[in-house]
Amino acid sequence: MSTRQASMHTPPDPNQRVKNQMTVRQAAVDVVRALSEAGHVAYFAGGCVRDRLMGHEPADYDVATDARPEQVAEVFRRAIEVGESFGVMLVPINGHKIQVATFRVDGVYSDSRHPDSVTFSDAQHDAARRDFTINGLFEDPLAGPSGSGRLIDYVGGQADLEARIIRAIGDPHARLREDRLRMLRAVRFAARFSFAIEAETADAIRSGAGELIGISRERVGEEIKRMLADPNRAVAAWEMQYLGLDAAVLMEPNQKVAPTRLGRLPDHASYSTALAAWLLDRNDDVARWDDLRDTAERWADALMLSNDERGAFFGCLDVYFTLVGGWARLGVAQQKRLAASPEFENGLLLLQATDRQLFVDVRRRVIDLSQSGLSPAPLIDGNDLINLGMKPGPIFSWVLRAVYDAQLEGSIQTKDEAVRLARSVSLTPPDGR
Repeated sequence: MSTRQASMHTPPDPNQRVKNQMTVRQAAVDVVRALSEAGHVAYFAGGCVRDRLMGHEPADYDVATDARPEQVAEVFRRAIEVGESFGVMLVPINGHKIQVATFRVDGVYSDSRHPDSVTFSDAQHDAARRDFTINGLFEDPLAGPSGSGRLIDYVGGQADLEARIIRAIGDPHARLREDRLRMLRAVRFAARFSFAIEAETADAIRSGAGELIGISRERVGEEIKRMLADPNRAVAAWEMQYLGLDAAVLMEPNQKVAPTRLGRLPDHASYSTALAAWLLDRNDDVARWDDLRDTAERWADALMLSNDERGAFFGCLDVYFTLVGGWARLGVAQQKRLAASPEFENGLLLLQATDRQLFVDVRRRVIDLSQSGLSPAPLIDGNDLINLGMKPGPIFSWVLRAVYDAQLEGSIQTKDEAVRLARSVSLTPPDGR
């Protein structure tokens, strides 16, 4: 196959953040230069080349070389082995860590994740073993006019970038069988860049979608997290549903529903909020949180949510269903407590994506309530109850809650009033306590 070459031009530096990131590129250039001066072939590889061709400054740079790990260690005495069997070294240089990998050909992927063996090779064979054409590009940063870089393309990646296409390298069925997670990566790249998935690659994904169920749930969860944290999250969700990947991802039947709420979320929405919006989109007829809780639990397990993510996921759904199910009927204290809860703003985002008018009404009401304070410091605490002669126990929380509700409602304003109310409330505890 012939090698396509073209000049690469560094995009302009619009701000200081990009200028700081350029030091990462310079560190990577220094790595390539040192390897070249030692008689080796070395190029930038993969995503950093792709991103620069698209006009973005990469956050990190990977280097691919014909130098074997022990030869890399000879050039860089401080190099660290991070994947010796795969020919991967980490080179600390100029305050950065650059990953350096030896050109290789992969053997059989019997675990659908890692090759059973690798054979060190050259750049052309290394490009052929990568996942998608847009990730199979190399750049020689030491060449080109005025050191602008020379593109090395063995797989047609530049043409696919220009055509805005995600295409598997070689036989898409074989490439995806090697690592089934590549099916989700194809969707993530397509959504992130607003690219189309090439027809044969899409067919291979559709036919192999069921095999995703055998992939590590942690790896699946990480891919979904990256997709739903991206502003193009609704595109990713639709693409997964269209290709049938959602069944294995969520452990439920395939659905082709419009991710409407998901698409209405603001760019900054959290992963847990986005997940909740997608859950609501796929269960639009469910009106009660209790009727959706089991499904939410299954999603949380299927995606291996952390404790914090699970809490945020359930919390914003709880707030959402409280808002749509009877916000107007809540008393002042209940409304203030809800508005001051950690997941209120995320639940409000779900409401905004569902019912714009109710969202406006709730937001206006919260502004009014905030004038008197949504969560003021309590006027009394447990020590005050002890001073009243009360013994610590279950009644403490009940009395303190009743007094704080009165404070939120504005019926008491001073500590003396709070103490008097506490004494009165303690005389008539609930359930005969």
